[in-house]
Amino acid sequence: MGNRKLLNPELGRLDLESYRSLPARGLVVVLDNIRSAHNVGSAFRTCDAFRADALYLCGICAFPPSAEIHKTALGAEDSVPWKHFTDTLDAIRSLKEQGFTIVSVEQTVDSVQLDAFRPEPGRKYALIFGNEVEGVRQDVVDASDLSLEIPQWGTKHSLNVSVSLGVVLWAFRPV
Repeated sequence: MGNRKLLNPELGRLDLESYRSLPARGLVVVLDNIRSAHNVGSAFRTCDAFRADALYLCGICAFPPSAEIHKTALGAEDSVPWKHFTDTLDAIRSLKEQGFTIVSVEQTVDSVQLDAFRPEPGRKYALIFGNEVEGVRQDVVDASDLSLEIPQWGTKHSLNVSVSLGVVLWAFRPV
């Protein structure tokens, strides 16, 4: 029985107070008009797992307190700081004032393939993920410093936003 599942206490996870006391990484996730509260909850959980500094919820995104968010966030809405902005462009203006590089996760004519991208150490990044149907708004893409695209080899042109979050945040993982 050498390959037994670990019990939660064996995982060595941080408690909420320890998590909140960690230094900022310079990584913020921005959701641009995400319709599903379950996707927002998943974003909270993924941001917690990869230790994003904050989650910005823009436009029609649901925000805490919300039973639907809690169902998928499993309490991560308490560990990950968040802000709501009526418009994503307001969030971008705020982030640019704080020195963040704005990155739309979107397929564009000039997008950089994620597997060819390496985050620069010491640079602060804000990653924007778009609506489940429309993606990142064009005016938001226009206000971004660059676009990252997740390479795909199947017949579909996109991934669910919660899957995209996990894939992209892995590339920005703490090392």
